[in-house]
Amino acid sequence: MPIPITLTVNGAAQAVVLEDARVTLLDLLRERLQLTGTKKGCDRGQCGACTILVDGRRVNACLALAVSHDGAELLTIEGLAEGDTLHPVQEAFIAHDALQCGYCTPGQIMSAVGLIREGQAGDDPERIREGMSGNLCRCGAYAGITEAVRDAQARLRQHDRGEAA
Repeated sequence: MPIPITLTVNGAAQAVVLEDARVTLLDLLRERLQLTGTKKGCDRGQCGACTILVDGRRVNACLALAVSHDGAELLTIEGLAEGDTLHPVQEAFIAHDALQCGYCTPGQIMSAVGLIREGQAGDDPERIREGMSGNLCRCGAYAGITEAVRDAQARLRQHDRGEAA
């Protein structure tokens, strides 16, 4: 029995008909909507490669059933930049060499954006590492990732202060 759902994905309304209630957000994004930036790593919610934001909160897309998110707002790595202008977290990842092979990078970036938006990053590197602990990097770029999150958070704070003035 077909199941129609609607989602807002990266700011655009999407009407999708699911043929199977077991379709995950990850498979919907990659296979139906051709948004392949979100990666399938372990497919068990253990690596974080599939991290996206759902209604502003970090979610492992491989564990989330699409049917359960009817009406939700999804933000993926493809929707983070504004045109040719990278998001401050993306810029910080480049500036701090916070990637090596790059496979985990979309999930790492989306988790970092969520961590900062949730107000959970703080300035303490240990707190950032703890907040990012659901995202694994087999290459071991953790030092760069931690510094990128600290830098991005500072950039965003400075930007927010500039807008408030």
